Amino acid sequence: MNSTFTAVLHWEDDMYVAECPEVGTFSQGKTIDEALKNLKEATELYLGEFPLKQKKKALMTTFEVALSANA
Repeated sequence: MNSTFTAVLHWEDDMYVAECPEVGTFSQGKTIDEALKNLKEATELYLGEFPLKQKKKALMTTFEVALSANA
């Protein structure tokens, strides 16, 4: 059985960091593809040990913040 999850990626130092917010798994890679591949593997391993009782759907949105001139 396959299931679809969300991946959130950001650049940190010299690596892409990938997070799956529904499960709480993280991984990294030198490229986006590598980070996603590693996140998929980490998530599969985690779910093999700790199956989800109920899949939580991630809610993604944006918000604005005021930045000071000194920031």
